[in-house]
Amino acid sequence: MTQYLISFNDGAMSHVPEADFPAVGKAAVTVVLAAMDAGIFVFGGGLLDPALTTVVATDGTRTQGPDAACKDFIGGFTIVDVPSKEEACHWAARIAAACRCAQDVREFMPVPPEMAART
Repeated sequence: MTQYLISFNDGAMSHVPEADFPAVGKAAVTVVLAAMDAGIFVFGGGLLDPALTTVVATDGTRTQGPDAACKDFIGGFTIVDVPSKEEACHWAARIAAACRCAQDVREFMPVPPEMAART
């Protein structure tokens, strides 16, 4: 099977009225529980405000706040392990409906053999 990242950008849910967030949260949990029951859920969650980002440079220097060159930030994500991109898109559609925003679907690169041997 192949792992896929299903994600949406920070701010993609800004059109959702504040009063609807409990219903959106409940719908999202329902989809994730279904993915768990199907045995394809790997990991997922929502991310806090990009302003809380810490950037660590190649020399180890840390700065608070997002990299100024970065324009988009992931708002939330789910990783699934499924047999095809079609199946990943099926789950992305369910997540999109629950979260009321479009989802990006990206395939992870294959795990290098020397790493795969340790899992």
